[in-house]
Amino acid sequence: MARGARPQFRAGGDDGIGRGGLDAGGLSGGSLALLFAPGLPTLAPAGEAVAGTAARAFVTSMPRRGMGPALKRALDIAGATAGLLLLLPLLLAIAVLIKWDSPGPVLFRQSRIGLGNRPFRVWKFRTMTCCENGAVVRQARRDDPRVTRIGRILRRTSLDELPQLVNVLLGSMSLVGPRPHAVAHDAQFSGVVARYAERHAVRPGITGWAQVRGCRGETPNAAAMQRRVDLDLAYIAHWSLLLDLVILALTLREVFRSQAAY
Repeated sequence: MARGARPQFRAGGDDGIGRGGLDAGGLSGGSLALLFAPGLPTLAPAGEAVAGTAARAFVTSMPRRGMGPALKRALDIAGATAGLLLLLPLLLAIAVLIKWDSPGPVLFRQSRIGLGNRPFRVWKFRTMTCCENGAVVRQARRDDPRVTRIGRILRRTSLDELPQLVNVLLGSMSLVGPRPHAVAHDAQFSGVVARYAERHAVRPGITGWAQVRGCRGETPNAAAMQRRVDLDLAYIAHWSLLLDLVILALTLREVFRSQAAY
């Protein structure tokens, strides 16, 4: 690359944030970070090859130091605390309805993979008659008989995700980020969906860019999952605190109008 040239990093696809090449020189505040992690696919500067075997490079604009992470974490703590306090009556009402509707616990925990490929337990309101541990999971389908009457409403409105505000306070999740998939789905798609593992470079979120762009509900094949992953990576590549606020606002809109989740 010629001296003084501005490197271009591929971030192709219609992701709704940016198109074509991502101009590394245009990222504000020097927030471009080049990370190295074993086993991850390569995102190389356009027109250049990247040498190496076990160590693969990928690019993210989500900062690791400075004010960016501190502001994002502050938003997480403030938002999760306010959400739990303001929504406490709703949370209690949902708990009562779940117990009335079907036998079983109000909450269930399931294993997921988070930041840095570290496992954690995600909290959700129970929406099914059975609770799978995450190692073997059948995705919910339309008119799935396992979904309870109250569970169907909770899933359609995403209210079943509200207990994850506790995960945010504990630091295992963020308000906004790539949605954490079941461990079984990670194993299923990581080998066939390009750059799947790069989603684990950041904390998973209660909501994300993929969800407000229509990627909710079942992912029946690799093509559907690839679309989600592309949107997740676009979020990471173009991250800003303003983008997080936009996604949170769009999420509230989707709660009232989306029919994708079931």
